[in-house]
Amino acid sequence: MADIIGVAGCGRMGMGMLRNLQQAGFNARGFDVRPLSDVGTNVATFVDGLTTLITVVRDIAETDALLFDDQAVVTRAAHLKQIIICSTLSPIYVKGLRDRVPEHITLIDAPMSGAQIKADAGTLTFMTGGPADQVTPLLQAMGSQIHQMGGFGAGMTAKVLNNLLAASHTAMTRLVLDWANAEGVDESRLLALINTASGQNWFASGFDEIEFARDGYAPENTIGILVKDVGSALDIAPDDDITLPLAVQSAIRGLKPRRKP
Repeated sequence: MADIIGVAGCGRMGMGMLRNLQQAGFNARGFDVRPLSDVGTNVATFVDGLTTLITVVRDIAETDALLFDDQAVVTRAAHLKQIIICSTLSPIYVKGLRDRVPEHITLIDAPMSGAQIKADAGTLTFMTGGPADQVTPLLQAMGSQIHQMGGFGAGMTAKVLNNLLAASHTAMTRLVLDWANAEGVDESRLLALINTASGQNWFASGFDEIEFARDGYAPENTIGILVKDVGSALDIAPDDDITLPLAVQSAIRGLKPRRKP
């Protein structure tokens, strides 16, 4: 039987990933619980012949619904061989999936970084855990960097630590821009300076391209996802001193929409 790839969660990230798989020649189909023009909402159609599932859903609740509950792909997809977890989730939750998914289904964690702009361009960075070598061609169709971090769960651990940094960059860059406004410093000039100085970071460097850079906080938008990602990192905090990550979460929640100058 020919491999059939399914991408579940075709939002800002998943849609670009699906299209790049299709353009690379893979037999790939999409699924989303929302009615979208390019993907289906019928689970039975989605799982028919499915051999590889790529999850790009939002959080643990949606992952449980996809795998075990509402969509129950794990039991409905009779030919399913492997699941690639690309959602950013708690590493503790991800490692626990091994006890919940049948042994004959290979589990690989491959969360990604790069935002929608890189998902659309096929230049995502993947950090992987588990036997990811067997899905390298799929990841190469969607990304330009693949970092094997170790056994199953190691990719997710690396991702939430990376996103903790990304969240801090987001919070502090927005704060710096607000302070610059108050002092009459031009936004574009300051961003150009930061990009060539010691304050350089991913968020500031891509500020004009990142689709959510000017958004305010809302629980369901990408800024809100950063709060969730910091929470996932807190799950693996080695001690009780989490003052700084909690401050980052609070700063993200306080973000207001930023108008273009």
